[in-house]
Amino acid sequence: MATFANERKSKLEVVRAFLKLGAMSYGGPAIMGIMQAEIQERRAWVSRERFVEGLALVNMLPGAAATQLAIYLGHARAGWWGGVGAGICFMLPAFVIMLALTLLYGHFGALPGARRIFYGFNPVVVAIFATAVYRLGRSTIKDGKQLALAAVAASPVGVTAFGIVPVLLLAGAIGVALYDVRRRGLVAALLVVLVTGLFRPSAEWLGISSLPGIGCPGGLAPGAPSLCEVGLFFLTVGAFTFGGGLSMLAFVQDQVVNQMGWLTPQQFLDGLSLGQLTPGPILMLAAFVGYQVASFWGAAVAAGAIFLPSFVLMVGALPILERMKHLAWMKAALKGVGPAVIGLIAHVIFRMLPSAVPDLPSSLLALATVSAVLLWRLHPLPLMAGGAAVGLVLRGR
Repeated sequence: MATFANERKSKLEVVRAFLKLGAMSYGGPAIMGIMQAEIQERRAWVSRERFVEGLALVNMLPGAAATQLAIYLGHARAGWWGGVGAGICFMLPAFVIMLALTLLYGHFGALPGARRIFYGFNPVVVAIFATAVYRLGRSTIKDGKQLALAAVAASPVGVTAFGIVPVLLLAGAIGVALYDVRRRGLVAALLVVLVTGLFRPSAEWLGISSLPGIGCPGGLAPGAPSLCEVGLFFLTVGAFTFGGGLSMLAFVQDQVVNQMGWLTPQQFLDGLSLGQLTPGPILMLAAFVGYQVASFWGAAVAAGAIFLPSFVLMVGALPILERMKHLAWMKAALKGVGPAVIGLIAHVIFRMLPSAVPDLPSSLLALATVSAVLLWRLHPLPLMAGGAAVGLVLRGR
């Protein structure tokens, strides 16, 4: 009886935590930093080492990285049900808010005045993200060799020459060479380099036109896509696009605007603006696109389809990871992958700084946030609300 009560309590904790995060977490990739502060640091559902393992896993899989990390953390707390529940609860507020904003957009047009809150909001979110990376780096990087791996992964050369997934695979192979069997690790590293050089997949084959034989009927209006076509497109994006939400959005923009003509360039830009006002996963922009071409059911199908592969991949990958992580070579590989993940995320933060911290007041706000988190261990969500209020005050003059 006590075990059942504990399981029920854990499930309710997962629901409450991720509904809260889904409703109040902004910042695209920086949401992972908010999860670290709220779930790992404050609630201690996982250790820092396990959190870094989760970051490594979601960066190596295609799909929505923030949603996958939510599934990983929910699974750690409450098993299979917790993983699925965490992912759904993290997505649900974003879908409801995006749908509401889309309806307002259709009735009133764009909402340009609301974006001024992000002047104070963005530096706070980036500062929370940077603090999370600092904390994780301290527990992950133990020696000079791991520090060198993190530095190489953080460099623009390391990212652009290979890409995120090959960098992590190469770091894992180097970890095996350094901390387990040198020969095995060097052979694996050579294979990663050769395969990366030979296999350069193009994103063009992800379009609907390249998936014949599915038999999707046409849309209700001439030239409009059907629900089947909307679902197939976003399912393919979620299943085969690497690099997280930002790279997936770039591909979606090219396809729905330039290739298929579902939206005009201005409509897509307006959708991006509404996405900035929407908490939770950045890929909820899919709901905006789906609504524009097929109303409510288009929004529901698009949102469900783009996130479905993340659930399937994570639920399938987590049991395998749990079984393999105790093997000697896997432990060594994780010693290489962990620092590389820290380096890659540090590179993302560096790229976010110019737009998130454009001037002296925003820089001071970011530094104040870092101090508040490190010295007083304040929770991230009140800090984010305070940043939004500062943005309204400073930009409302």
